[in-house]
Amino acid sequence: MTPDPTFWAQWLKPSAGLDTLQWSLLLALAALVGYVFQRHLQMPKVLGYAVVGTLAGLLGFSATSWPLQGPALFALELGVSIILFECGGRITLRWFRHNPMVLVQSLLEAGLTYFAVFYALVWLQLPPTTATPLALIAMAASPVVLTRVVNDTRAAGPVTDRAIAMATLSTLYALTLGSAKAEIFARPSASLWQDITPVLVVLGVSVAVAALLCLAMRLALQLMSPTSENTSILMLALIAAATAIAAHLGGSAPLAALLGGMLLKQLHQRPWAWPRQLGTASSLLTLLMFVLVSTVAAQASWSGAVALAVLALVVARLLAKAVGVGLGNISSGASWRQAVWVSCAMAPMSAVALLITSQFAQAAPEQAQAISATALPAILLLELLGAILATLALRRAGETSLKAQAALPPTQDGA
Repeated sequence: MTPDPTFWAQWLKPSAGLDTLQWSLLLALAALVGYVFQRHLQMPKVLGYAVVGTLAGLLGFSATSWPLQGPALFALELGVSIILFECGGRITLRWFRHNPMVLVQSLLEAGLTYFAVFYALVWLQLPPTTATPLALIAMAASPVVLTRVVNDTRAAGPVTDRAIAMATLSTLYALTLGSAKAEIFARPSASLWQDITPVLVVLGVSVAVAALLCLAMRLALQLMSPTSENTSILMLALIAAATAIAAHLGGSAPLAALLGGMLLKQLHQRPWAWPRQLGTASSLLTLLMFVLVSTVAAQASWSGAVALAVLALVVARLLAKAVGVGLGNISSGASWRQAVWVSCAMAPMSAVALLITSQFAQAAPEQAQAISATALPAILLLELLGAILATLALRRAGETSLKAQAALPPTQDGA
């Protein structure tokens, strides 16, 4: 006997709706599983979050629609923006003056990734209009996953710093080009100037919002204590406002946050403690972001052709990043062994890739199915596999202290 689907809806009537109840229980389960993964399996919490989201998506949990829109899209953009702002605050431009080969490594691995994925997919007879967005999506490593892995394993060292910097830079390229290409898809034209205009608009709006965000935060740090709870709340509110403004004006909210963090680092050289002070609010957004990404990505349909395209994308991407990092390693100050672990740490692909995929799905509805059919499974696979590879890479590089961490009592954010 098939149960009436309205049965639970008649009995469970929370004030915020049944979807809110479902998400609350799902996040509670993800928090529990993430804790188990970290404390008992010595793996990062983010892997547990992704596993729960994956199982929920495979079991048909469909409280979010694709492409993302409304509150779900804003929550994902806000979570990504917070982490990218932190990543931007780690990058010191003087480092590139003293060691320009790091920037060369970044450009090489990003460029090789784009061309390798594009030609691999074209070789599989995917049309260029599908292969181009997928290549741009694959270009970005995931500083979102990598920073969570670093936090959960307490990693520190040259491999960790270089991997985060290069993942952040690849995200900068992918967000700029991906957002601009989505606008071109939405308004196709035959003029070169009309093709360049979206790039200038995305960059211009994002830079303007980033400058305003940076100035507001610098003023806050001058007037308020960096360790104050009110300062953390103010900063979170400013990032949320910048996220909404950048998206509304045609820029990229995560790109604006990333550039804002980089600008603030140049103007405010002293280290700031705001990420730790954000505490539970930031942790909850991170948890929601990873569960949302894996839940949406797991709902994609698989087929033989899709599996082949996903395999080609993943293999081409991993090889291209390894070759790019290796070619740029000459005179970069890192050993070849460190270069191998850096390329492995850049394997994850997660929330940023999903945001770019959602932009293409909204801009080109007629091509959305073909793009999403390959992008979503690839994101799911590289979120899970990438988190494992990044953890193993940092561990083999000797820069983690996971065993020591497991013996410590939990802190406020579970780290």
